[in-house]
Amino acid sequence: MFQFICPPMPHYIIGGEDTYPIGGKHAARSNIGVFDLIVVTRGCLYMEEAGEAIDIAAGHYAVLRPDQAHRTAKPCTEETRFYWLHFQTVGQWSFMDENQPFALSRYGHPFAQIEYFPFHLPRSKRLQAPLEIEEKMRELRRLQDQLSAHSRFAQQQLFHSLLLMLQEESGTAADSPYLRIAEDAALYLRRQYRDPLSYKQMAEELHFHPNYISLCMKKTFGCTPLEYLTRHRIDQAKRLLIHTNEPIGKIAEDTGFGSFPYFVRCFSKHTGAKPKAFRMRYRSEQP
Repeated sequence: MFQFICPPMPHYIIGGEDTYPIGGKHAARSNIGVFDLIVVTRGCLYMEEAGEAIDIAAGHYAVLRPDQAHRTAKPCTEETRFYWLHFQTVGQWSFMDENQPFALSRYGHPFAQIEYFPFHLPRSKRLQAPLEIEEKMRELRRLQDQLSAHSRFAQQQLFHSLLLMLQEESGTAADSPYLRIAEDAALYLRRQYRDPLSYKQMAEELHFHPNYISLCMKKTFGCTPLEYLTRHRIDQAKRLLIHTNEPIGKIAEDTGFGSFPYFVRCFSKHTGAKPKAFRMRYRSEQP
């Protein structure tokens, strides 16, 4: 399964349609620098990536990596028709077998308030709605022939809806329960960030043991529930420091830290500045 850290979202580059006769072969390529999404509508492509067989039958899709070699494992045994598209991301990505958890990004301007999240896409899967996917692939090709900025924007929107559809219909959460548990835990923590963290209450809310919830969050977000909660609280404190005149002690209380000294220690550790200095850094000097 692929994991993309968003934003930025993966972006569409180019796509097309092809038909191979009996005995046809897909081109052998190595480290092409883009992801290759293939949707087969008739026949079967017998591919191999880094020595691993990937058969893409009619009604199935597969995503080939940008940093590996792929080639035909064996020629087509029947006429095979398929759509293909290339996409890429300038953000972080990994293949889940590499066991690289999502570490929450801490860069960016504090005004932006960007919340990073992992987007997961199975490497290959049977399509539940192949006709709808095929229609989106055709529309992407149609927009490709238009050169306006509007059509390019629409093309990226359509591509993102295609990715979301592939994720939703593949049942990613069902295939990887820890992803769903981690995201449910993260949502719970964001909602309850003003209150003291109670592992018992969180376990009762999510119906899982606290140790398992923590394991799921480490796999998905690269941190424990407490670390995730602390980072979210820090982000809320940044917003209040910049956009309000609330006393720092009240901000510490409103963001769930409770103790003023504890808030100062956590804030300084995560931002490299004490709350007052951070606030003054983004305040305009009075004339």
